[in-house]
Amino acid sequence: MDAFLTERQRQLPPDELGRYRVLVGCTLCVVLLNLVLALSASFFREVSVPRFALGLVMAAFFGMVLGVLRRGRSLRPASMLVCCLLVAGYIGATFAMPHPAIASHATAMLIPALAVYLMGVRTGLVVTAFFCLNASVFLPLSLTGFGTLEPLFARPGQWASGVMDAFVLLLGWGVSALFCYARDEAIATVRENERTLRSLLENTDDPVCSLDPQGNIVIANAAARRMFRRAFGREVKRGDALDEESAEETRATWRAALARTLGGQPVRYEIPFQQEGRPITLDLSLHPIQGEEGRAVGVTLFGRDVTERKRAEARLDELHRNLVDMSRRAGMAEVATGVLHNVGNTLNSVNVAATLVMEGLRGSRAPQLVRAVELLREHEARLPAFLLEDDRGRRLPEYLASVSQHLMKEHERLLVEMQGLARNVEHIKSVVSMQQENARFGGRVEEVPVPELIDDALRLHATSFEQLGIRVQRDYAEVPAVLVDRHQLLQILVNLLSNARHALMESGRKDKQLSIHVRREGAERVLRIEVEDNGVGISPEHLERLFAHGFTTKKGGHGFGLHASALAAEELGGQLRCESAGPGQGATFIIELPLREQASREAME
Repeated sequence: MDAFLTERQRQLPPDELGRYRVLVGCTLCVVLLNLVLALSASFFREVSVPRFALGLVMAAFFGMVLGVLRRGRSLRPASMLVCCLLVAGYIGATFAMPHPAIASHATAMLIPALAVYLMGVRTGLVVTAFFCLNASVFLPLSLTGFGTLEPLFARPGQWASGVMDAFVLLLGWGVSALFCYARDEAIATVRENERTLRSLLENTDDPVCSLDPQGNIVIANAAARRMFRRAFGREVKRGDALDEESAEETRATWRAALARTLGGQPVRYEIPFQQEGRPITLDLSLHPIQGEEGRAVGVTLFGRDVTERKRAEARLDELHRNLVDMSRRAGMAEVATGVLHNVGNTLNSVNVAATLVMEGLRGSRAPQLVRAVELLREHEARLPAFLLEDDRGRRLPEYLASVSQHLMKEHERLLVEMQGLARNVEHIKSVVSMQQENARFGGRVEEVPVPELIDDALRLHATSFEQLGIRVQRDYAEVPAVLVDRHQLLQILVNLLSNARHALMESGRKDKQLSIHVRREGAERVLRIEVEDNGVGISPEHLERLFAHGFTTKKGGHGFGLHASALAAEELGGQLRCESAGPGQGATFIIELPLREQASREAME
């Protein structure tokens, strides 16, 4: 049916387009019926020629409706023409075939209902009035031959039946009118909600898109259209693919994220992007659009330009690297990195808490309480009359109660934030204290309880592990203390925990798990420490070069952490190695140290 509509008409809202389609469908059905009437004329010898001519003429008239529909700017002219033809044809049939069943025929109900749907309640009432007159006046008159065959009121039952048919037609019009009113009200509500939602989406600075299951654009807000125009130099169109000019690696990542989202799982990740020749970073959040059967029928994409945040993070990372270099020259590089990272995460929490407290104070309703007091002072001379007679005075107690309740909640919320702030500051103090305690032992061999040292290293990463949702599993067997340089072993552990954190963070898994196993290899008198994660894993070709100086697979990595850790393990008389089943399978770093505590103790004595 859309083939009979113009492109402009096919772009109309769904309710308007539905009316156009109903009109086209009804017109085609009537044209088909008239053509059948014309073709069947040969079966009626007495009236074959009139029947053939009538069918062709009516088919031509109804065919004209389609032309009027395509040329008209609105639906009303074509609808009016269809209804007039149907009314004229039906009333003509009443005079051509006078029979009591004409008025109660199903068509007599369908045509007024169609008129109400296409042209509205009032115009539908006019059409219904013609049918009511036909049933209650024209048909009884036609049956009596307008008084020539028998007296007009010789058959009162026919007149009563006509009146009843007219009443039923009016009831049909009423039901159709109720349906139209309910439909129009529902459409108005939907359109109001659409306007509100569109206003929200269009006024945000973040790009928002609706995508089909193939990842092509269905709807894009103003921010998304601007970003598309700057990136590709043209306006976005329905059906455009977001990855049409992306690199193969970026396209593969996008397709994988899209597939996971269509599987029902929300996905969030960052992607590099070129806009007007400059690189930017987008934080993309993909959410499935659920269909009636619970299956994903599309994707909603929310984006955010985090380039400035990334630059700030890069500057912060540069500052950290400078601090690490200074710490390495003092002999505490890797441990200091862990401390700075932990303190930095805690400081972020402190900053967030302080910002929330400041925003809470800025948005406090205490000034409103001051204005209420000023209002009371202003009417102090006539306070009883003000509270009883003035509208503002009568509302003042309720307003004060509301403000007081809000201030109490505000006080409780700020108190909770300050308590969290105090806990974070206390955590920073404990981290610094622990670092100072461990730094005293650098360069000296001593008996070290390995489980306790591992717990110290874990505390350096406790905040970041908690924020990332990393679950730590400890599996410590009964092992003796070992004679090692405490600082060197702590440096190795901190570095391995930091690598595991990065691997888990980049994996995007929800079940991030870090397992630490400590056990004794009895026959070889070796202490074995395993740091196992279920993160991104390591490719086989990278395993051979993993401990080489300058080699790294991390973005922004420097490539000397694992190399320095392997050298430190050799200085302790042991070794550091790695096992991984491949990408996505996690990795296990193994520290093996000799259990020489007894011989070393005797030598020291």
